[in-house]
Amino acid sequence: MEHFVGQLSIFVLAMFVGFEIITRVPPNLHTPLMSGSNAISGITLVGALALEPITNLGKIFAFLAIALAAINVVGGFLVTHRMLKMFKSKA
Repeated sequence: MEHFVGQLSIFVLAMFVGFEIITRVPPNLHTPLMSGSNAISGITLVGALALEPITNLGKIFAFLAIALAAINVVGGFLVTHRMLKMFKSKA
């Protein structure tokens, strides 16, 4: 149980730090930083896929990590594609 509480504490702290960092990014830097976020989410996705959770709670957390990272990667690529499309010439 002590191991679980430690891991849960790290998870909650990581969520808090991530939220604080993202909310403080100025709007003009948000889109360029999305590429870095996509790379990090890609690493999270690969890491979650490589996990072999033992408990049902571990399986739930792995599923959530896969789902949320996949949503972030796909959404980020769609937004980046749309942004790059705006800069193409209309010839």
